[in-house]
Parts: sequence; C-alpha cells; structure tokens
Amino acid sequence: MVVKEDSTSKDYYIGFILTLNEGVKGKKLTCEYKVSETVEKILGLLGTLDRWINETPPVDQPSRFGNKAYRTWYAKLDQEAEALVSAVLPADQQAAAAEIAVYLKEAVGNPTRIDYGTGHEAAFAAFLCCLCKVGALRVDDQLAIIFKIFNRYLSVMRKLQKTYRMEPAGSQGVWGLDDFQFLPFIWGSSQFIDHPTLEPRHFIDEKVVNEHHQDYMFLECIKFINEMKTGPFAEHSNQLWNISAVPTWSKVNQGLIRMYKAECLEKFPVIQHFKFGSLLSIQPVKP
Repeated sequence: MVVKEDSTSKDYYIGFILTLNEGVKGKKLTCEYKVSETVEKILGLLGTLDRWINETPPVDQPSRFGNKAYRTWYAKLDQEAEALVSAVLPADQQAAAAEIAVYLKEAVGNPTRIDYGTGHEAAFAAFLCCLCKVGALRVDDQLAIIFKIFNRYLSVMRKLQKTYRMEPAGSQGVWGLDDFQFLPFIWGSSQFIDHPTLEPRHFIDEKVVNEHHQDYMFLECIKFINEMKTGPFAEHSNQLWNISAVPTWSKVNQGLIRMYKAECLEKFPVIQHFKFGSLLSIQPVKP
C-alpha cells in the first residue's frame, strides 16, 4: 500500500482507504485479480464467523430487536479471535496477533448494546490496515482486499444484522447515509467512475439494481436497503436519494469521502470507541 509510514494513524487510515478507492476505480466485482494465500486464509476466517451464526440460532424473547443469542455468538469470537488472527499471520509476525485481534472483535458490533454501525466497520478497515502494515497483505492484494475480503465481511455483517436484529449504532435515521455501512458506498461509487451508461440517477431504479448488483458494491448496498426497508426510497433513505441527483460518479465519490471524514472519523460518538496500539498509534506525528 502506498501509505507513508511516518504519518499519524488517522492519516495512515485515510491513506489506506483512498489507495483502495483508487485501485477499484472503474472495475467490476467480477473482474480478474490475484488472490493470495493470505487472502484465502482471511476468507476462511470470515467463513468461520458465518458458520458460527448458523450454529447459534436466535432465541425466543419478548423484544423484537437485539436478539440475545448474538452475545453467545460474540463470546465465541472473543475466545477464539487471537487464534483466528494467528492463523492468518506469517510466522515472523505472530507477536502482532493479540493487537490485531482487538480490531477483529471490534469489527462485528457491540455485545452489550447488540448494535452495529460505521465505527465497527472502521475497525474492520483498521484490521485490514494492520495486516498490510505487518506485511501479511501486500500491494498486489488491493483488489482482493475489497472485492473478496471486504465483500465477504459485508455479507457476514448483513447476516448478523438480519439474524439477531441488531440495532444501528449511532444511526441518524433518514438523515444518515445508511444505518450500518459507509465504506462500500465510497468504494462502490469509485467502481462506477467513467461508466459508459450507468449514472448516479440509475441506482434508485430497482431493475438496474437487480441486473447489476453482482458487479457493483454500491448496488449491493442499495439491494440490501430495499430488502430491509419499506415505503418510498426518498423517505427511508433521503441522503442516498439526494446523491442520485449528483451528475457524475466522480463527484459522488469525492463527496462521500468528505462526508466520511466529517460524519465518521471526526465525530466523537463514533471514534471514541476506536482502539489504538503500536500498529495504529495515538501519538501525534513528530514535527
């Protein structure tokens, strides 16, 4: 990854997001790219989390939201996280497993509140960021990081959200971009840059979504929203409705990056839970 080693953690993290954003520009999810052994191992890790959901069905309870079986599922991850991460790391980086495992545990929601939001998503991006920093993931893994790993992570998170009826963490309701995610909208809009026919106005057309969602992360997000919410799109997803009026995908992409910095990375309720360590340090960069 082309990210300066001496930058602050925030700059390093944003650099990581933007490097990946540039890497997926104009590319479909179904395009060809290299899948390394480490990528395969991380997909195996996510497959394990998925299997545990199947093994931990929701329990009967009076409350409709926040099914308590999620805590049983999470307890398993809490116990196994370090071993799961250790299996992904090269032999000479095993000492980093405990620190990187913290980001994995933070990336799947909160077991006390049984909620999930953009802060948890940021923890997964930080997990990937750390794997790049220790050299487990490399520059030529860029496309696989988003198209394979992050996409698989999203499918597991959607399954968690549906199975255990998780609450959106810190949701702004109709005024937020989405109840749960943000990064796939950034990277998904980059995929569309310079597309010959599909413009931002098309993503609110259900026919377009159904035809192209397997190629584009942005449309996969819209499809999930359409499945989970009822009523007019303009009412339940007002911000996205407004974005559909932006003339080009390039402008959408730039606007979403600005919005992510302001709404996620610079908002105390989101970032207060972010963990710092030796890989992503809280120390300011030395002048």
